[in-house]
Amino acid sequence: MDSGSNQITGTRLTRGQISRYAIGSLGTGGFATLPGLVLVYYLTDSLGVTALAAGAIVTAAKIWDVLIDPVIGGLSDRSLAHTGTRGRTMLIGAIGLPLAFVLTFAVPAGLGPVPAAIWVLIAFMAAATCFSLFQVPYIALPAELTDDYRERTRLLSWRVVLLTVAILLFGAGGPELRALFPDDPLLGYLVMAAVAAVVLGVAMSVSASVAPRRPLLPVRPGASIAEHYRGGIAVLRQSQPFRVLLVTFMLQGLATGLMLAAAQYVARWVLDDETAVTQLFVALIAPALLMAPVWKMIADRIGKERAFRLASAVFLLATLILAAMVWLPGWWILAPVGLAGAAYAGMQTLPMAMLPDVIAHDRSRSGGGNRAGVFGGVWTAGETTGMALGGTVLALVLAATGYLETTAGEEVVQPDAAVAGIAVSFSILPAVLMAASLVVVTRYRLREQDILGTSA
Repeated sequence: MDSGSNQITGTRLTRGQISRYAIGSLGTGGFATLPGLVLVYYLTDSLGVTALAAGAIVTAAKIWDVLIDPVIGGLSDRSLAHTGTRGRTMLIGAIGLPLAFVLTFAVPAGLGPVPAAIWVLIAFMAAATCFSLFQVPYIALPAELTDDYRERTRLLSWRVVLLTVAILLFGAGGPELRALFPDDPLLGYLVMAAVAAVVLGVAMSVSASVAPRRPLLPVRPGASIAEHYRGGIAVLRQSQPFRVLLVTFMLQGLATGLMLAAAQYVARWVLDDETAVTQLFVALIAPALLMAPVWKMIADRIGKERAFRLASAVFLLATLILAAMVWLPGWWILAPVGLAGAAYAGMQTLPMAMLPDVIAHDRSRSGGGNRAGVFGGVWTAGETTGMALGGTVLALVLAATGYLETTAGEEVVQPDAAVAGIAVSFSILPAVLMAASLVVVTRYRLREQDILGTSA
C-alpha cells in the first residue's frame, strides 16, 4: 500500500514514495537557491545596505539556523517517538516558510538602509527557522524509508533530479519574474517572492505526507536544549564516517554557495547583462538533469564513495578553467559552468545517498537506537554553515575590493578591482575549497560491505 504509513523495508520503494519524497527538493532547493542568489544583491543594490552589513545579515540568520538545527533534530526524534511520525514537524515548516519568505522581500519603499536591514534580518531568521523544521526531519527520512543500500541511492537520485529542477526554476525563473518590473525593482522582488512561496509551500506539504509511521515508543521527559547539543556532539564524536562526510559536504557547500552568491554579480558586472543569470543557470542545470541518473549508474558500478570523488574532481576542473575569466571575461564561461553542472549532480546525489548509510551503520552499532533526527540536525547545521559562509566570503571580497552599494534605480560604475574580485569569487576561491574537500573525503572508510553487514 502506497501511503505515508509504510513501514521501513528492504524491498523496492514505490513510485509514489519516491515522487513524494523527491518533490520536497523543490522546496529545499528553492529556498537554498533563491536567497543565496539574490539576497545579498537585493540588500546592496536595491536597499542601499553596505556589502559588509549585507554579509553580516546573511551570516547572522544562518548562525541562528545552525544553533537551532541540533535542537530541532532532537525534537524530531522525540516527535517520532511520541506521535509515530516526523511528518507533523515537516508540515509546520511547510506552512510557516512561505509566509516568512514573502516578508523577507517585502521591505516597504522609502525605508532607510538600517531599518531595511533589520527587517530583512528578522524575516529571514523566521524563514530559516521554518525551513529547519522541514529540512531536518526530511534528511532523516531516507534511512527510515528503506534499509536497502542501493534503494537509498535510487531514492536520492530522484531527489537530486528534482533539486536540479528547483535550481533552474528558482535560479532562472526568480530573476525573470523580478525583471518584469524594471521600473519598480522592489515590487519585482515582492512578486518573485510571492510566486516562489506558493511553490515552496505546496512542494514541502506534499513531501511531508511520505513520512512513515512507526509504533509509538516510550517517551522520556522532555530533553533540555543542552541535551540536544550533547546529542549532536556525540554523533560527531562517535561516527568517523559522519565527520568526514559532513566536513567534505561543508567545504563543497561553501564553494557552491560562494559561486551561487556571486552569479548575479557575474551577470551584471562581468557579462554586463543583469539578465544573463538566466543563461548561467540554464548552462548549469541542463547538464545536471542529464547526469543525475548517470551518476547513479556510475555509483552502482564503482561505489558511491569513488563516484563522489570523481564528481568532485570534475567540479574542481571546471572551476580551474573558470579562473581564466579573471583575465579574459566573456560568454565562453558558459561551457565550464556546464561542466560544473554535470559534476554538481553527483556532488548532491552521492553524499546524500551516503548519509543514510552512515545513519544505518550508527543504528546497528548503537544497538538499535534511532538518532536519525540528531544526525539530520547536525547535517543541516553543517550544510547551512557552508552555504551561508559563501555569501559571507563574497561580501568580504566585495568590501575589500571597493564594491559600491546602490539603491534601486541608481547607476554606478564599479572599480576594476571589484569586478576582478567577483570573478575570483566565482572561480579561484571555489577551486581552492574543492581541492580541500577532495583531501578530506579520502578519509571516508565506510563501504557497501560494511552496510550490508550491519543490515544482515
